[in-house]
Amino acid sequence: MKRFREDLISSALEFKKLRVLCALAVMGALAIALKQVSIDIGGFASVGFSGIPNQVVDMLFGPVTGTLFGGAMDILKFFIKPTGAFHFGYTFDAMLAAFIYGCFYYKRPVSFWRILAAKGLIEVVVNLGFGTLWSAQLYGRAFLAALRLRIGWSLLLNWPLNTAVFYLIAKGMERAGVFRLFRQDQKAAFRSPE
Repeated sequence: MKRFREDLISSALEFKKLRVLCALAVMGALAIALKQVSIDIGGFASVGFSGIPNQVVDMLFGPVTGTLFGGAMDILKFFIKPTGAFHFGYTFDAMLAAFIYGCFYYKRPVSFWRILAAKGLIEVVVNLGFGTLWSAQLYGRAFLAALRLRIGWSLLLNWPLNTAVFYLIAKGMERAGVFRLFRQDQKAAFRSPE
């Protein structure tokens, strides 16, 4: 519990750093650009890569920064390229997913199993649970009918594919030293004065 509390405080303090604000701006611009190439599949799913910059933010800056960034980006991306009716539930989903990713990834080594577990939890709770509920409300479908449409897509295709893609990207960024650059700064924040 102590580590969780320290991670939340550290993540909230990330907003004080100019380098973090610049990184958030770059990741936001990248997310918006990637949103332009997403493909909507019948109102119940979409294929795209605009969530990757959000996950990088969650990994680098933690659950608090990630949650706020995820909510802001969801609203901004919707107004730039609407894909159906606006529903705050989807913004809540983006924020909840960012919080979960931040809890799994922040200040932890890149691990395939960690990414698989985080994405699995998000697929079940956020996408299949809440996402299906919002879809049923917006499109007038019964919850179970909407769930049947989404379950195969989410668990058999989306979960393993997104896990593999993000793992490869995160490993590449780790090898390039991107995470080390920010994590050194994070360690300095908790170093005791000598």
